Amino acid sequence: MAYTIALAGKGGVGKTTIAGMLIKYMIKNGKSPILAVDADSNYNLNEVLGVQVSDTLGNAREDMKKGAVPNGMTKDIFISMRLEEAVIETGEYDLVVMGQPEGTGCYCAANTLLLNCLERLAENYPYIVMDNEAGMEHISRLTTRNVDVLIIVADASRRGLQAAFRINKLASELNIGVVKSFLILNQVKNSIPDEMKQLIAEEGLELAGTVPEDEEVYDFDASGRPTIELSEDNTAQQAAFKIFESILD
Repeated sequence: MAYTIALAGKGGVGKTTIAGMLIKYMIKNGKSPILAVDADSNYNLNEVLGVQVSDTLGNAREDMKKGAVPNGMTKDIFISMRLEEAVIETGEYDLVVMGQPEGTGCYCAANTLLLNCLERLAENYPYIVMDNEAGMEHISRLTTRNVDVLIIVADASRRGLQAAFRINKLASELNIGVVKSFLILNQVKNSIPDEMKQLIAEEGLELAGTVPEDEEVYDFDASGRPTIELSEDNTAQQAAFKIFESILD
């Protein structure tokens, strides 16, 4: 079974940037090939990784619901075919984008087919990295259900922490089999106040580390340059790599 790492967090905390750094770290340390799954409806993991998206699983789901399955082809074969077409191959990792949220009407059958196809696809990879939208419903509906490591990314604010705590609570309530959860505080300007450390300790969510606010990361993001191309001596990336080393090794 693939070793699965899922990332979650509210919008604006740099979750997808951290996901890109994680994929870069894993490749650098021989933890590949990787199946990267962008489960955020507002997907942009491909931008962080510097790859183009030509199709999404959301499109396949929509087409199936509209009756676009060719005569003589089962829905299962249709979804499986479209899934293979949607996989972006790079050599060291492959990327699958879930796409836009569901429209009106029932998508239960299409969601079940997608889940089954994704689980079959996942069997071909030793590692899976899933970048999820805010909340955890999406991971339980549309991706593999067993998560070895859940990384919750938050900013260093009280409201950011409360959002992280809610996500952690929700993840524990959903049937996704999280083995271990970690908190990463991103875009940290200064040291973490003792009061904030106390809040984290009381919640029982392990703080894996902090990633400092970084001008180079901001410049990459502002210019649309893939942050996977950050220089090796970038301070934010180095801090993230140190965290990943403690979590994964």
